[in-house]
Amino acid sequence: MTLRVWLFVWVAAGIAAGFLWAPVVPVLEDTTRVFYFHFPAAIITPVALAWSMLHSALYLWRRDLANDDHAAAAAELGLLFCVAATVSGSIWAHSMWGSYWNWDPRETSIFFVLLLYGAYLALRASIEDPARRARLSAVYSCVAFVPGLFLIFVVPRIYFSLHPDPLLNSRGKADMDGRIMACAVALVLGFGALFFWMLSLRVRLGRVERARESVAS
Repeated sequence: MTLRVWLFVWVAAGIAAGFLWAPVVPVLEDTTRVFYFHFPAAIITPVALAWSMLHSALYLWRRDLANDDHAAAAAELGLLFCVAATVSGSIWAHSMWGSYWNWDPRETSIFFVLLLYGAYLALRASIEDPARRARLSAVYSCVAFVPGLFLIFVVPRIYFSLHPDPLLNSRGKADMDGRIMACAVALVLGFGALFFWMLSLRVRLGRVERARESVAS
């Protein structure tokens, strides 16, 4: 089988194991299953945004549009994974708190991350010249990454949140059932591989779009 097929088998097996093999968490009960989508998507989001920032910085240094392709593709996918984490988290919140949206610190911070990188995509869409678009987008990506990290990792920990502890609790210790942890780690790896596969496809598509722009001009 090809690597692409193995990737989908890995992710499908991880999800199946989470539903059929791993136990539910007391209190959370069946809503535990949402964790296997929410947690990997939440972990890959900052990875994608970091990849975008890295290639934005490389573009400003090298002025190579290939880096801009990577930066744009990673930002798009980061926003996609962020939406997936937000939607799955909202489904969980509705089951546990009776409302899809409660303006909990984690929900509020992720809302601003969505706005921050939605503005990045809007900026790119508003500029026609490839070089100018790449330069301004690269500057924006580098600047936006710092508050993005602050919103994802710091703000939710400053204020009290009803959000349950992830793999590591507030004491820095893993107190999750080993089967749940195994499924979570497997799916983080699977979602990570899925991100880089989708990234390679989006980068190639970006090159085609840029070539078409140059022909049209």
